[in-house]
Amino acid sequence: MPYCWEKSGWGDSDFTFSTVAGHSGTKAMKVDVTRRVSGDRKALITEDTTCAPVVSVGKQYDLGLWYKTTTPDASITLFRHDATLGWQYWTDLKTLDMQASWTQTTVRTPAVPAGTDRITWGVSVYGTGSATTDDYTMEQVSDPVPPASCTGTANECANGKWTVLPTQNPVRSMHSVVLNNGKVLLIAGSGNSEEQFNAGTFTSAVYNPANGSYKVIPTPKDMFCSGHVQLQDGRVLVMSGNKAYPVVGGHGYEGYKDSYIFDPVTETYSKTNDLVDGHWYPSATVLGNGDVISFGGLREDSTGSVTAELFSDAEQQWLPLWKVNQTWSYWGLYPSMILMQDGRLFYSGSHVFGNGTPGTGSAVYDYAANTTTAISGLQNKDERDQSASVLLPPAQDQRVLTLGGGNIDSNPEAGRLTDVIDLKAANPAYVAGPKLPQGTVDLGNGPIAETGNQGKMYVSAVLLPDGKVLETGGALHNRANPVFESSIYDPAANTFDPVAADPQARGYHSSSFLLPDGRVMSTGDNPGNGTWNHNVSIYTPPYLLKGTRPTITSVIDGEWSYGDTQRITVDRPIVKAELIRPAAVTHSSDPNQRFVDLPLSVNGNNIDLNVTSNPNLAPPGWYMLFAVDANGVPSVAKWVHLTGPAALTSAASSMSMPVKSSGATLEAHIHSFAQGLKGKVSGPGAKRASQQLSPTLSGCDRHYGSINVCVPTVFPAEVRKTTAARCAWLRANDYGRLKINGQDDPLGLDPSRNGVVCEKQDLRKSAKQ
Repeated sequence: MPYCWEKSGWGDSDFTFSTVAGHSGTKAMKVDVTRRVSGDRKALITEDTTCAPVVSVGKQYDLGLWYKTTTPDASITLFRHDATLGWQYWTDLKTLDMQASWTQTTVRTPAVPAGTDRITWGVSVYGTGSATTDDYTMEQVSDPVPPASCTGTANECANGKWTVLPTQNPVRSMHSVVLNNGKVLLIAGSGNSEEQFNAGTFTSAVYNPANGSYKVIPTPKDMFCSGHVQLQDGRVLVMSGNKAYPVVGGHGYEGYKDSYIFDPVTETYSKTNDLVDGHWYPSATVLGNGDVISFGGLREDSTGSVTAELFSDAEQQWLPLWKVNQTWSYWGLYPSMILMQDGRLFYSGSHVFGNGTPGTGSAVYDYAANTTTAISGLQNKDERDQSASVLLPPAQDQRVLTLGGGNIDSNPEAGRLTDVIDLKAANPAYVAGPKLPQGTVDLGNGPIAETGNQGKMYVSAVLLPDGKVLETGGALHNRANPVFESSIYDPAANTFDPVAADPQARGYHSSSFLLPDGRVMSTGDNPGNGTWNHNVSIYTPPYLLKGTRPTITSVIDGEWSYGDTQRITVDRPIVKAELIRPAAVTHSSDPNQRFVDLPLSVNGNNIDLNVTSNPNLAPPGWYMLFAVDANGVPSVAKWVHLTGPAALTSAASSMSMPVKSSGATLEAHIHSFAQGLKGKVSGPGAKRASQQLSPTLSGCDRHYGSINVCVPTVFPAEVRKTTAARCAWLRANDYGRLKINGQDDPLGLDPSRNGVVCEKQDLRKSAKQ
C-alpha cells in the first residue's frame, strides 16, 4: 500500500488490495472483493500519530475524495482515536453511488466527541465489486456559532418549563403512540377499571397537538396492557390485551390472542388474524425487514407465555407456530428487546413486574441461530422492574442506557442506578453509569427531599432532537409515593443535568414522549388506590427558549430508501440532522425508540442528507426529520417515509438482507460489533406450553377492595412490621375504606375479623397482640 494507508476489514470474503493509476499523480488505492459471505474490506488512513490527522473537540470537518466504483456496496467509514480508549469505529458517513469514471464527493463529520484527538477514514466495500479512491481532502468547518438569546426567564432557559394543559385527557390511557400525521393515539381499553371491563366500555382517543382537541375512538377490545408498534406504512399494530381481571383464590390477569391494526387515516381499528398465544404485557420490536417480533406476557390461563410471535410484513399476518423460531423461554412482561445493527436483539434487563430474566438480567438473542447469550454487568438486576432503557443517540453508536427501577415483589425503595453498555465492543458488558439525580418524594404528607439511595421506578425516558435524553416521572414504591424529578442525560459527557420537574404525579401507567414540534408530552398516573390522573403536562426543553428556530424550508422527496442521498433546504446553517422514530410507549417501555444520524453534505442552504444503508439501524417506517443548529435548537420536524423494499421479506433475522437503491442491489453495511460474546450460550429448550407464575404477579393483593385497587402484597420495608404502620401507610396513600374479599386476611389488616380493614378496633386489637 502507499505510505500512510493500511489494509483493514473483517468477515468471510475473497479480496485484493492494489495500487492503480490515480485521479492525479500515479497511484490510487483499489479494494476489490470477488466473493463475500460477510464483513467488509477497506483501505484506511493508517491509525498512528504520523499519518492520522489531528482534530479539535467540538469541530466538524468536510472530508472529500475522488472515487470510482463497480458496486453499490461502498461507503465512507470514519474512525476516531480516543485518548483513553484508543482507536474506535465512529460512524459510516455516506453510501457511494456506482461510478465508472472519477467522481468527487464530500461529506461533513459530526462534531468531534470529547476525548478525540485524531481521525482516520476510508472507503469500505461490503459487497462484491471494487472501489478505487484518490486525492483525499479534509477541511475544518468554520461556520460561527450563532449567539443564543434567552426568550424566557433565566431559570426557564436553563431548565425548561412544564405547562399543565387546560383540557384533560378524556380516557384512562396507558398506551401512547405518535402517529405519522402528528396526532397522538392514546389507548385505554378498560383503563384498569373492572367496572368498565364488565360494562364492555373500551376506549381510545386521538389527541391533536395543533388545537388541543381529543376525539374518543370506538375500541373493539380491552387493549389494557397490550403491545403496540408502528408498521412501515404508518398504521399501528396492537397485539393482545386483557381477557380477564384476577379472581381471588383463582386466576390472575389473562391475555387474549386477538390483534388489531389502527389506521391513522380513518381513525378506526380492524382485526388481524389471531396470535398463536395470549400475551398480556408483550414486547413488540420491529425488525429491519419490517416484520414485528414479540415475546413474553401472560397467556389466556394466566401462565407466562413462552411463545415467540412474528408478524410478517409481507403477508400482513401473524405467522403460525411452525414458521417461527422458538426457544421456549419465558422473557417476562414487557421485556425490552432492542434491535441491534446486525439483526440480533439485545434484552436490556428492563421489564415489568418481578425479577429480570435470564440469570444475568440481560442477554443477546440471535433469532437466526436461535441462541441466547448472557450479558454481564447489570447492577441489581432484580430491582429493574419498570426501569427504562433507550438506544442512545445516535443509533449508529450502538450504546444502551438503562436507568432506575424497583421490584413489586419485595417492594424496596426504588433505586438510582443507571447502566450503560457499548454494543460495539467484541464482548460488551454493562458498566455503571452516573446515579439518577434526586428530587422530592411524597410519602403521604407532601413532597420532601429524597435521601440516601432513594431513586424511582416507572421511569420515562425520551430521546430529544439535540441528541440528549430527558428522563422524567416515577415513584419510590409499587404504585405509591410519586417522585418529582426530571433531568437531561448527555450521552457524550455521560452526565445528568437536573431540570424542571413535572408538577403532576407520573407513576404507574404514565407515559412521556416527543412531539414533532420538539416538546415532550406526559400523561397518566394510576396509584394503588385506583384513581387516575387525567391531567396532561407539556415540557418545553431549554433548546426551545434559545431564540429563533431553524426551518426546513423544503424536503425534495418524502419517500426515502436505504443508502440514499436526500436533499433538503434550510433557512440558515445547521450542524446536524436526524431521523427520530415516533413513540409507541407504555409502562416505561419503547424498545423501538431511536435517533438515527444523517451525515451532511453542505452547499450553502442546500443540505444533502446521507441515509444509512442498514435497515437494522433505521427499520422501515415513518420518521420525524429534525435539523439542528449549533446551539442545539431543532427545527419543527418534517415527516419522511423510509421504506423497506420488497426484498426485505424474510421472516428470519434481517442480517445481510439486500435492499434496492438506484436500480442496483445494495447490502446493509453491518459491522463486526459484539462478535466475541463470552457469556453463557443457551439454545432452544424443550418444547413446553407455558411458565407457571404466581397469580399475584401484578404486585397487588386482591383480598382487599375492588379489583382496580392495588394493596401491595409486600409493604415498604419501614411499615411492614405492625398493622398500625401498614394501616397508616394505606391512609397516607388515600386508599379509603377497604373491605375484605372472602375470608382470608393475609396482610393482617383486620384483626377484629369484621370484614373491614384498618378500623379503630383493628388497631386496638393489633396493639394488644
